[in-house]
Formats: sequence, C-alpha cells, structure tokens
Amino acid sequence: MTEIGEALARELGADRVAEDAATLAAHRTDYWILAHLRARQGRLAGGPACVVRPQRTAEVARTIQLAQRHGVPVVAYGAGSGVVGGATPPAGALVVDLRAMNTILELNETALYARVQAGMMGDAYEAAVGARGYTTGHYPQSIALSTVGGWVATRAAGQSSTRYGNIEDLCLGLEAVLPSGEIVRLAPVPRSSVGPSLRELFLGSEGTLGIVTEVVLRLHPLPEERSLASFVFPTIHAALEASRRVLRVGWRPAVLRAYDAVETARQFSASAPSDGCLLVAVSEGPATLVEAEAAACAREAALAGGKPAGAEPAAHWLEMRNTVPSWDFFLDREMLADTIEVAATWDRIDRVYDTVVAALAGAPGVIVASGHSSHGYPQGTNIYFTFVMKPEPFAQAEEAYLEAWARALRATLAAGGTISHHHGIGRLRAPWLAEELGSAYPLLRDLKRALDPSGLMNPGALISYHG
Repeated sequence: MTEIGEALARELGADRVAEDAATLAAHRTDYWILAHLRARQGRLAGGPACVVRPQRTAEVARTIQLAQRHGVPVVAYGAGSGVVGGATPPAGALVVDLRAMNTILELNETALYARVQAGMMGDAYEAAVGARGYTTGHYPQSIALSTVGGWVATRAAGQSSTRYGNIEDLCLGLEAVLPSGEIVRLAPVPRSSVGPSLRELFLGSEGTLGIVTEVVLRLHPLPEERSLASFVFPTIHAALEASRRVLRVGWRPAVLRAYDAVETARQFSASAPSDGCLLVAVSEGPATLVEAEAAACAREAALAGGKPAGAEPAAHWLEMRNTVPSWDFFLDREMLADTIEVAATWDRIDRVYDTVVAALAGAPGVIVASGHSSHGYPQGTNIYFTFVMKPEPFAQAEEAYLEAWARALRATLAAGGTISHHHGIGRLRAPWLAEELGSAYPLLRDLKRALDPSGLMNPGALISYHG
C-alpha cells in the first residue's frame, strides 16, 4: 500500500481504501473525450495513488487532513460523468469517491426542501422524492450518471431549468469540508442578508475550495398538468426570437429549445420539415397556468413567424432526450465529437451562434457543426454547440480537437458570450478563465490561495494557482 493509503486504512478502516488496479483505472478520468482518446493512444498520464470511500462527513474531513499532512493532491469524485476533465486526477492523487454517502437525510414537506448526502445518484434522488409526490425539477441529461454533489460542484443546469431554475437557484444550503479539514454548514433559509453568499463559494468550485458533503435542495409538488407543442421557423434566429418574446414577459415553460436546421434534420426528421428550425415547448404545473402558458407560447411563436408542428416532436424529445452515442462510437471510427455550451444576452446571441458555428466549421477536420438553445432567461439564452470531426492523420487528433475548442471559445468571447453555461471549467477550459473574468480573476485566485494555500485541492482544474 502507498503511504497515504496505509494512513487512511489505519484511520478509517481498510474497507474504506482501495488501491487495486481495477479501482484505480475506474477513477483515472471522467467522461472527457480527450482523456478517453489519450487512454486509447497510451498517453493518459497521471492516475490516482488510491481511492477512499468515506461514509460520513467526519471521514471526509479526516481524509483531507491526512492528505494535507502527506502533501497529496485530493480530487473529489462523484459518478465521473463530467466532460471537461474536472475529475481527471493528477499523478499520485487521492481520489475521494463520495458515492457511499447516498442517503436522503430529511424531506421537509412543509418547507419544501430535501437534505441529501452529496454522493446520491441523481436518478435515485429524483425517484425517491417523486415517490413522495415531489420533484426538484433538476433533470440534466446525465441525471442517471451524476451525483447531487456533482451538480453543485459544476454549477449544473437541468433540462427544465427555464421553469425550476439552475442548481444555484435550487440549492438552499449545504455542508462542505474545507481544505483545512474544517467542516462548514450553511443552513437552509428562503433568503437572507448576512453578507456575501458563502454558499456561492462552493457552487461551481469543482472541488478546488473544498468537498461538498451534503446539499439542501428545493422541492416542488409534482406538476398537475403538462402540455407539449412545437413550431417550425425558417431560421434559428427566428426561433430564438420566439423564445425571447415568451420569456421577456414572464412565461416560464419548463422546456423551450430552439434547434438549427442541421439539428432539426438530425433529431426530428420524422416530424419536421427538412429545411426548418424547430422550437420545442413543454409547459407544466397547475392546469390553469399550463393552459395559459401554452397559449402564450403559440401566440408568440406565430408572431415570430413560426408554424405549429404538433406535439410529436416534443414527445420524441422527451423520449429520446438522454440517448446519445458514446465516445467509443466515434473513437472506433477515428472520429471525435463534443459539445460546447456557451451563453449570451439576447442582443448578442445571434452573433454568438453565427460566429461560433463558422469558427467550428472552419477548424481542421471538422465535418459538421451545429447548435441549439436549451436554457432560456428573460435576459438571454445558451447555445449548445455540437461538432464532429475526422482528423487526418488521426494520430494528431488531440491537436485538431484543441484547435476546434480554441476557435469556438475565441469566437464566443469576441461576441460577448460566456465560455461555459453549465458544464463548468475543468481542465479543458481552465486556460481561458482568466480572459473571461478579466480584472475579477485575481480575486478568484486569491480566494483559492487563502482557502487552499498548499494548492492540493483538485490542482489543474478551474484555477491555475497551485500554491
């Protein structure tokens, strides 16, 4: 056993610590396609020294204290579904696998919240509160492949966020272990004015400022009614305009997704014109609200030039929304594919879409680039870009992949957008964070230095400062 493994086994018990080859391999990377490519090419560096599986917060605290004493990097690990390398551990790191902490500790039906351990899988959590008649309303595509703590750590967004909010809106409180090993608890309250929100330190921190161990999430009664609709537009810009018109006056459909012509043809060929751009709308909640909201969506779509396309496209999306090809599907064919989700205000979103699609399409090896909007606000929306590439030669696929990303992020910043809407920064976007934050970046760096002076918490992710 490694020195840190022996220390953890003595402190927590041998059953909490694993150093076998299979466990280390399973925690060597998250679902970042570049790491999978490197693994196939025999170039995946690093890897954990050992994996610890705590069952309570006090064990997480002791784990971090021991890691600090031994000078070992610490990487928190949920279900490994991140796609930007945020949980890809550096060489010799200690991986803290939180999935044994998977219990709902409290469900408060009067105050409408649930307190849950951070390692609980998203689908298990939603099924448990659903059995009691509630939902959090957080449905990321990775819901069956992600943990509640991972949602907080990456500042995640779910597919119904336009109605229910993103994770920062849904998180009422949390418990976390700091890099010092101290435990902090932020109690659930509907709202407070007691200085800056300390909860925000951990939302999106990606394990660099501590490890989230418990989360308190809002609950909503299961919706009484649901309405499905879709509309076809001549351009993606017209579909985005319809979305803007719906949201600016206060309507909040659970789903409002605008697809460009490429993605409409790819995903809705059986139910939409081949040259059209589809807008999918799903309203849910009290029956009277759903009726009024669905009518408003239809009215605004018509005013923006849309034509009704029925409920079938929306039903198809609901059925297939979490079905996507694996990275292996592309790698087996010497191809790469990825998604880049950015966001901008309404006055900039058309330029973001146009320039990023053009930037991706012009990158070496890219054979298709497309986009859709999936999370809307009164002030703006996101665009979820998809690109597929076949680099020649495939031995240089990493360089081509990084060039495509660089072109997309440069175009996003030049058009006034943010380089990440909900997948976080990880290791892939980290070189671009300082440029986006500008004069605010030193503040984030100083915060990291203050809380983690040794730079051992997930080094290489999010913040470039390492001690």
